[in-house]
Amino acid sequence: MPATLTGIRVYDVRFPTSRTLAGSDAMHPDPDYSAAYVVLATDSPGLEGHGLTFTIGRGNELCVAAVRSLAPFVVGQRLEDITADFARFWYRLTADGQLRWVGPEKGVLHLATAAVVNAIWDLWARAEGKPVWKLLADLTPEQIVSCVPFRHITDALTPDEALEILRRQAPSRAEREQELLAKGYPAYTTSAGWLGYPDEQVLALSREAVAQGFDAIKMKVGEDLEADRQRARLIREAIGPGRRLMMDANQRWDVPEAIAWMRELAEFDPWWIEEPTHPDDVLGHATIARELSPIGVATGEHCANRVLFKQLLQAGAIRFCQIDACRLGGVNEVLAVLLLAAKFGVPVCPHAGGVGLCEYVQHLAMFDFIAVSGSMENRVIEYVDHLHEHFLDPVVIRAARYQAPARPGYSIAMKPESLATYAYPDGPVWRDLASQARGMA
Repeated sequence: MPATLTGIRVYDVRFPTSRTLAGSDAMHPDPDYSAAYVVLATDSPGLEGHGLTFTIGRGNELCVAAVRSLAPFVVGQRLEDITADFARFWYRLTADGQLRWVGPEKGVLHLATAAVVNAIWDLWARAEGKPVWKLLADLTPEQIVSCVPFRHITDALTPDEALEILRRQAPSRAEREQELLAKGYPAYTTSAGWLGYPDEQVLALSREAVAQGFDAIKMKVGEDLEADRQRARLIREAIGPGRRLMMDANQRWDVPEAIAWMRELAEFDPWWIEEPTHPDDVLGHATIARELSPIGVATGEHCANRVLFKQLLQAGAIRFCQIDACRLGGVNEVLAVLLLAAKFGVPVCPHAGGVGLCEYVQHLAMFDFIAVSGSMENRVIEYVDHLHEHFLDPVVIRAARYQAPARPGYSIAMKPESLATYAYPDGPVWRDLASQARGMA
């Protein structure tokens, strides 16, 4: 469907999750799950593209401003011209000579890039009448490679190597697509293990997760060792010895501290320790991985770009690769990381702890299974049971497995009433909270 992009609308949307401590961890005790939400308008009646980038409250307005700074690169472009050479467009968006001083490819501007790029993929999928996972799965290997930004990673992955990976899986794509539609994609839950929850709530939610069919649960750690030990004991007793328990420190520790702390928690048989130290510390992660084996190291949700993933993989620093749909520069850069992980034989387990992230990453993991890795072994998608009611096409979980989305797009369009109600700072929810705060002063 021919379409020209005619405008960008941006919304500052915030949910007061700090009031229930949903999302709390050792580094973020009171997050308000938020989004810089983007709508791309076109000259084609009824055709829009939706995207967002996830933050946890204060500073969300910076992402909104950064999205607006990218508007001149997008408005006036034809969708078919962008998608015909998507990597070229991506480079133009991320390597402008005047905006590059804030990067390259990191920080607030890269978060804004993700929102815009993801909105274009949503627009493309809607124009084709397909969900994003299906749009990707139907592209030829050559078309996929034409979308990938290979700059700065060809020492680890060349376009020819990427083509080989994709062509190797191409003959059996249809079989895996049928398997996905029939069985879904395995999920694990983080909703039971937020750090701010009392032990009684953690125990009840862990038992509930088991009843729902989850065989993998993640808990937050890193603030108090004895409290971590107590909560790990409660969760392990609730889920039994045959289910996987993952731990997440959210970058809290120095390298020696991470090693010492996890040796204390090793008795609870953790499958992985996630973000044990600073996300940029490649060699630190490699040291932790060596010292803690057989406990796996997982990281990636705060890796700003494909270059950092390249180094983590080259150094053998991670056993699980955790892509984030918003931290990386949208689908194009995610494709680069999926292909890197496939070359290095590291399973991809997407991060989804945030508003809209479950909706996003299900598409990426499903495409990875169909066309890149060809496997679900040791692969799970994070699931948090929060805020899905605000989306027009929310995730569907059955028997602890993501069901493949059927509606066209990236599943990220929010309900208009949610955009209005949670608009910051003037939406009704935030006006009421401000009024309550003034009344308590």
